[in-house]
Amino acid sequence: MRHANNKRKFGREKNQRNALMKSLARSLVLKQKIKTTEAKAKELRPFVEKLITLGKKETLASRRLLIARVGEDAAKKITAGGLAAGYKGRAGGYTRITKMIQRKTDGAPMAVIEFV
Repeated sequence: MRHANNKRKFGREKNQRNALMKSLARSLVLKQKIKTTEAKAKELRPFVEKLITLGKKETLASRRLLIARVGEDAAKKITAGGLAAGYKGRAGGYTRITKMIQRKTDGAPMAVIEFV
């Protein structure tokens, strides 16, 4: 039974899942828009939105947490680059997921995740 297990596993171990989320979040922050599978996009959304909320605080502790979670270059873009500053008046909902056609090779549902 999957009671209270609300995270997707993607057929990976915990460290691999964490690395996947970190790399997807880093790509999204640096490129502003990425194309991935629908399941990965839905898992990535809360991860990235928590990062933006953390970046809005502009404290040393929040900056260090951002660096630990996505790396230094992406953390700089979130805080100093103005990504979090652009959402100062917004209470959440920083990303948008748009569904696309299925991938031809394996039929996986695809989606685009981007910042609003």
